[in-house]
Amino acid sequence: MSSVNSAASPAARLRGLKPDWLSDPKVWRTEVLAGLVVALALIPEAISFSIIAGVDPAIGLFASFTMAVVISVVGGRRAMISAATGAVALVIAPLNRDHGLGHLIAAVILAGVFQVVLGALGVAKLMRFIPRSVMVGFVNSLAILIFMAQIPEMTDVPWPVYPLIVGGLALMVLLPRITTVVPAPLVSIVVLTVITVGAAIAVPTVGDQGALPSSLPVPGLPDVPFTLGTLTTIAPYAFAMALVGLMESLMTAKLVDDITDTQSNKTRESLGQGIANIVTGFFGGMGGCAMIGQTMINVKVSGARTRLSTFLAGAFLMVLCIVFGPIVSDIPMAALVAVMVMVSFATFDWHSIAPRTLRRMPVGEIAVMLITVACVVITHNLAVGVVVGSVTAMAVFARRVAHRAEVTAVIDPDRTTAVYRVTGELFFASSNDLVGRFDYAGDPDRVVVDLSSAHIWDASSVAALDAIGTKYAQRGKTVEITGLDGPSARLHDRLSGELAAGH
Repeated sequence: MSSVNSAASPAARLRGLKPDWLSDPKVWRTEVLAGLVVALALIPEAISFSIIAGVDPAIGLFASFTMAVVISVVGGRRAMISAATGAVALVIAPLNRDHGLGHLIAAVILAGVFQVVLGALGVAKLMRFIPRSVMVGFVNSLAILIFMAQIPEMTDVPWPVYPLIVGGLALMVLLPRITTVVPAPLVSIVVLTVITVGAAIAVPTVGDQGALPSSLPVPGLPDVPFTLGTLTTIAPYAFAMALVGLMESLMTAKLVDDITDTQSNKTRESLGQGIANIVTGFFGGMGGCAMIGQTMINVKVSGARTRLSTFLAGAFLMVLCIVFGPIVSDIPMAALVAVMVMVSFATFDWHSIAPRTLRRMPVGEIAVMLITVACVVITHNLAVGVVVGSVTAMAVFARRVAHRAEVTAVIDPDRTTAVYRVTGELFFASSNDLVGRFDYAGDPDRVVVDLSSAHIWDASSVAALDAIGTKYAQRGKTVEITGLDGPSARLHDRLSGELAAGH
């Protein structure tokens, strides 16, 4: 009998290395069409963010192009869209207003350097400290912001805008029940454009948002003096941009992980965001980060799953602007508003506010979610909401755990020894009440504090145990601490007697 070689042939291994879109025509079609839909939706968004930052629309469009193309290669989360964003625009707008475009471009490059450094230092690991309630609040506030961003496009506009939006929504709801061969948002955009152009309906269009670029961006250095003064001017803005960009990107990556039931490399994503911003700066873009709304269009609405859709979103963006600019300019804003409203409703976690869920959830968890949503909606800054929500969640957790530390007293029958059994986690919130749980005057001369069911976490707990021993010593009584586990014993041995005032 001839033996069968279990090792895969070189050809088989090579096929295994091919991306899905190279071997599966269905995946190819999905990725290409998803990239086209995202590119169409990116144009008015990028122009709007350019206006917020106070720069020419081409600066935002160039940033969206370079961010998407570069991150598709170096990023850690497949199918996620990075481009010019409102959060970044808000951070750098004052710098552009006070010092000009050259300083803004320099800040973008420096922000990219900061992101590479933070990524190398492992900042992505901090994602583990963001609780689920904050994540749910983040998602819901994102959906609310996406919807709120569409309100100006539905206010003080010609009346045909409203039936166009309703028609676009109807198409996106009904078409997937018939076929999913072509993304419903793309069909909606094409149909509404044909209707408005064919019937000569006067409604706001993409062209009304600003002029589209007519050529590709070219690399160059920022027009600033390369001095220490320039560095000190741009550094605070660059660092703020780096933090906001990383936080939004990592949160978006985690959201896509949950939607696609896959894991991504958050450290690589952090490094990739930095590299993409450095490249964007050298090409004269305003910088950016992960774009949550466009990512939801790509992943949740269009079904994209690979880097091809991200790359094509950037590539199609420039092709649409440069080659098909006049046609793209005729797209009614109502079509894109309908797409974003659909994204808003698809993004919102409706289960989180269902009465049945609210009845079962702890009050603290609900409060954290609501605080996160409120902070984001009020400040229009997702990073602020995540930070405040996480801090609130930690406070709620500390309060909950603090109440689990208990002290039980047992007096020996011969009245010579008092044994106090401490159970629970001892840290700053729980150990502050520990000192008041002992009967210093009434206890016998020997006291044993049994910590076999407890764990010491910080210096506050060691200081509390020292205070207990001091209070007994002042009355001529001795205290013996027993049952410490290894880490607790080492912490106690290192700090005991060193925390009193004057040391």
